[in-house]
Amino acid sequence: MARMWREVLTLQLGHYANFVGAHWWNLQDTVLSSDSARLQDLEVCSDVLFREGQTLNGQETYTPRLILMDLKGSLNSLRQEGCLYGDNKTDCTMAWKGTMTTHKEEPPVKNPFLQDLSILEGETIAEADGGLRGFSDHRGISQVNIALGIPKALRKTYHLEGSVKVWSDYLRTHLHPKTVCVVRQYCHEGESDRLDAFGQGERLLSEPAYLQDLEDRLHFYVEECDYFQGFQVLCDLHDGFSGVGAKVTELLCDEYSGRGILTWGTVPILSPEREPVKDMYRLLNTTLGIVHLASQSSLFCPLSLNGTLGRRPQPPVSFPHVQYDSALSYHSSALLATALDNLSIPYRMDNSPLSIAQLADALNVSGRKVVSAWASVPFSVGCSRSLPDVLCSMPEVALWRPLSSCGVAPDNRSFAQSVVLRGIRKARQTSNLRPGISPYSRLHACDTGEEVLACYLHTLYPGSLSASHILEGPCKLAAPYPQFFSPFVNQQGFIMEEPMSCPRVVESVPVLTSFQSSPVLHRTLQQLHQEVSQVDVRRWAAFFSMGLELAEFHEALHELKNLSECYQSSIELDETGSR
Repeated sequence: MARMWREVLTLQLGHYANFVGAHWWNLQDTVLSSDSARLQDLEVCSDVLFREGQTLNGQETYTPRLILMDLKGSLNSLRQEGCLYGDNKTDCTMAWKGTMTTHKEEPPVKNPFLQDLSILEGETIAEADGGLRGFSDHRGISQVNIALGIPKALRKTYHLEGSVKVWSDYLRTHLHPKTVCVVRQYCHEGESDRLDAFGQGERLLSEPAYLQDLEDRLHFYVEECDYFQGFQVLCDLHDGFSGVGAKVTELLCDEYSGRGILTWGTVPILSPEREPVKDMYRLLNTTLGIVHLASQSSLFCPLSLNGTLGRRPQPPVSFPHVQYDSALSYHSSALLATALDNLSIPYRMDNSPLSIAQLADALNVSGRKVVSAWASVPFSVGCSRSLPDVLCSMPEVALWRPLSSCGVAPDNRSFAQSVVLRGIRKARQTSNLRPGISPYSRLHACDTGEEVLACYLHTLYPGSLSASHILEGPCKLAAPYPQFFSPFVNQQGFIMEEPMSCPRVVESVPVLTSFQSSPVLHRTLQQLHQEVSQVDVRRWAAFFSMGLELAEFHEALHELKNLSECYQSSIELDETGSR
């Protein structure tokens, strides 16, 4: 019987969604590059997210099964059509015989990482296949690295904090010509021609040109799949791409009924000094996006390091062993991509039959289609300690951090959750006590790592439905992933008792993540509803003049209230009824 890869198609909609996506595809590329000797033994199946192809020269390619949308000015040195399938130059012969003036625009200056990657790409491919000799574009080396291994130069440390302006400044993965869609009537930079409002995004996908183009791209990818399981959608919530995402998920729901749709609503970290008009637009876009994306998706998860979804300023999420700059999307998106890579493992595992739709069914009981994401990056484990030792000594509040702007839960209550831990070798997943020694705890008495984690979750979240997975392989890191870890993190991502005395490059980290359907979302959605309900919409006529009807807005508010009430726990319901 042929193996079932259960293919997934990913869509990235918006600039910050592509920041997260660029890091995520780089993480996939790192695994392919570094595990060439053990590809057949990988715990995660890369064919779920990647597709095989062939260039005009007969060279095999391995590219993400991906469609992304962004605005003009977001590609920098990245070519929209890619570079794997030939040079799409057109015949520029002109019939005009009169005087002509030529205006030449200088190409964008590449940062040090892209410059090195251009050289490595040409050298590596020349060694691997003479048919592509002289190829010098900087986009990706995964297919060649499967055979040759990751070049040593990619283990260098690049300080790109001052040179990354757009997500394509650090993307190293090849893209298929059907991947990139640029919205040319709106600009990424500047104060005019911006995609600012939900109604603009909805109206954009109502235009036949964009709608037909999207449908063509969808058909291209989906129709070549044998066991297609569904879609991952990364969509910006804070701007007009919120409306784009609403129309895209509506299309997916109508045209691909029965397929799973897992949607992530991405929001960059907000600046402490924000313009009132843009901040209000963000609030309205976020509200409308959550309601529409949740209704059209199998499962919806906000993904952000902001402390809140509303306007009340709260500090961004912090991690004990990460020293990231919250003002840099290059930094914050790397953390979110690392968590996303872990959260998506259940339906990407090589030996698991679980699909996106089944994962959603397990978490969205009773209309709870919104879930929160939590992560520990890196998971705080020492070099020699066992998993039972770590979990027994770890305070509950230090287990993980919220990634959905929902704050820390006042208590450990959850309706259902999916937990993934990676980076702990099998020998350290249990206590391995010598004969005659009594177990120190229930966790130390467990025979497998899966039992240890399940027992811990049952104790921490009594009465909650918890599914867990443990993988031995860590999350592998390579350039241009930012090196923002504390001096206590060693090269393998383990936590040392003393800071490292010499500089090191962190090449991998253990990661713990959780999808949770929990009562904390009641407070998050309720506070958002209360804040938006107080908005005097008459002051924001410009927002509603961009294609959104007031009736639609008020209906969305009503749906947001109903959605928040789905997450009331029995304790909260009892308290409400006793008043």
